[in-house]
Amino acid sequence: MEVEKLSEIVITDTFAMLPAAAVSALCFANPHAQYFAVGKVNQDQVEDYAARKNLTKAETEKAISELLAYDP
Repeated sequence: MEVEKLSEIVITDTFAMLPAAAVSALCFANPHAQYFAVGKVNQDQVEDYAARKNLTKAETEKAISELLAYDP
C-alpha cells in the first residue's frame, strides 16, 4: 500500500508515529460513549503541520487558534 511513502508517517521500533503531529485512533460507535477534548497543540506541532501543508506558520495558527497551547 506504500503507506509510509504516501503519508510520510513512519512507525518506529517502539511503535511510535513520526512526525509527532501524526495521529492515529480506533473509533467504535456506542450509544453510551463519552467524548473528551484533545490536548492543546504545541508550537513544534504547528510548525511541522504548516511545513507539510505548505502553509505559513501564521496561516496555520489562525486556522487552529482555538487549539493552540500558546499565544501566537
